[in-house]
Amino acid sequence: MATSFDKDRRPKVGVGVLVKSSYHPGCVLLGKRKGNIAGQGLFALPGGHLEFGESWEDCASRELKEETGLFANSTRFVTAVNAVNIETDYHYITIFMETLLDGELEPQNLEPDKCEGWHWMPWESFPSNDALFYPLRVFRELQQYNCNS
Repeated sequence: MATSFDKDRRPKVGVGVLVKSSYHPGCVLLGKRKGNIAGQGLFALPGGHLEFGESWEDCASRELKEETGLFANSTRFVTAVNAVNIETDYHYITIFMETLLDGELEPQNLEPDKCEGWHWMPWESFPSNDALFYPLRVFRELQQYNCNS
């Protein structure tokens, strides 16, 4: 634990979006991160940084649209995790939101420099935890999530 106040080492806040679709029951949208970004080569949900003055719902909707072209009609709070990895100097508070898509909508990869592509992945057969972006790994390790509800 830090013993002195260091403004540059404050945790950052991110939002991850659990995207579900009635056309892909039991699945959530998952992409593989690439480029020179944290979590390169790991699987992650759509999401990103919470901007100043932005609500969690607005952040989830904005990030989903920016990354996939999909529109979140409504979002709901699922949980928040405190993802700390001292060895890699990583500390994020990640807020997990959920949205259910209306209709037979499919994602586009609108940030190909940051993501290899989006795929519907069954929640029960996700990649191993060590293949997941750290906040998603912490979520999977700590939370019981019912993708079908």
